[in-house]
Amino acid sequence: MKSPDYIHLAEEHSARNYLPLPVVLAKGDGVWVEDVEGKRYLDMLSSYSALNQGHRHPKILAAMSEQMGRLCLTSRAFHHDTFGPFCKTVTEACGMDQVLLMNTGAEAVETAIKLCRRWGYTKKGVPAGKAEIIVCDGNFHGRTTTIVGFSPEKLYSDGFGPFTPGFKMIPYGDAAALERAITPTTVAFLVEPIQGEAGIKVPKDGFLRAAREVCTRNNVLLMTDEIQTGLGRTGRLFCYEYDGIKPDVLIVGKALGGGCFPVSGALASKELMSVFTPGNHGSTFGGNPLACAVGKAAVEVIIEEKLPENSFAMGEYLRTELAKMNSRHVAEIRGKGLLIGVDIKSESGPARGFCEKLMGLGVLAKETHGTVIRFAPPLIITRSEVDWALERIGQVLK
Repeated sequence: MKSPDYIHLAEEHSARNYLPLPVVLAKGDGVWVEDVEGKRYLDMLSSYSALNQGHRHPKILAAMSEQMGRLCLTSRAFHHDTFGPFCKTVTEACGMDQVLLMNTGAEAVETAIKLCRRWGYTKKGVPAGKAEIIVCDGNFHGRTTTIVGFSPEKLYSDGFGPFTPGFKMIPYGDAAALERAITPTTVAFLVEPIQGEAGIKVPKDGFLRAAREVCTRNNVLLMTDEIQTGLGRTGRLFCYEYDGIKPDVLIVGKALGGGCFPVSGALASKELMSVFTPGNHGSTFGGNPLACAVGKAAVEVIIEEKLPENSFAMGEYLRTELAKMNSRHVAEIRGKGLLIGVDIKSESGPARGFCEKLMGLGVLAKETHGTVIRFAPPLIITRSEVDWALERIGQVLK
């Protein structure tokens, strides 16, 4: 079958909850993918940061293959031999005491919300049913009904109510507004260090440091959602490191599965995690043997191959070269590391048209928030591969 045949099958038999570019991929290796007709493309999206280590990394595939030959699932009703080693690897890498493993990013966010609410009731003394969490305008933390209920984006929430109460919204990047919003029943502040889905919005330097100070002063937990920004994507292992702070709760996912398997988690101190007791939170697949084997290898690859450092260097180079193009279509270039947004001027039309032209030249990128092209290649990308992409991006932007 050809690409139009596969696209027809998808449109005929699948709910239309996505609007993908008209390409049908069949193979992937490193930073490159190939469609069913055999045309090669440079992947500049990385499955929204889930492929930081690249497609089919050999160490991750080997760990996955070895584990599939032994044991895939136990549920948490029993111990298994990959659980403890993975928990040790991920907590030590992240500088946290303990992790609660889940599968998807949204599940990890839900876990963090439950953790902070339960802490509020059992430790802070918030009256039952009154715990409040502060979030930011422009946020994207997942697509469960609780999470879309506190999203400002109507596309995500319209028609899915009623929604969970207990959330208050402030402007993104405004630490003074955070302090004003806090009340005696506030238990946590949930924030993305860079807002990816909102268009790669980067707050002013020092925002997270100021937010950390506000939360500490008011006995409020700071939750950083690093599902997209974490594990090397922004040029540090975690984006919050730019502000020299440490959150109370760290939320991770996407690249934790090495582009092979859904793995996510919420990390915190032993004291904070102690609010959970057996039976009041869990997941059949969370922390399964296959996930743990893959996750351990995924974290090791990021550290051993110095992917945060490469992300920083290649990101600096890519942003610099994009700025040199001085395109009449571009309003702004922003980002950190290899999470870069190119904001297209309104008079130049939607960003999707630019993405479609890039696809025709062998570069796969995707629009976000209508006007922004997101460039976020695997962190293993080389200087020559960046140059290959820049040549084609220049043809489109110029």
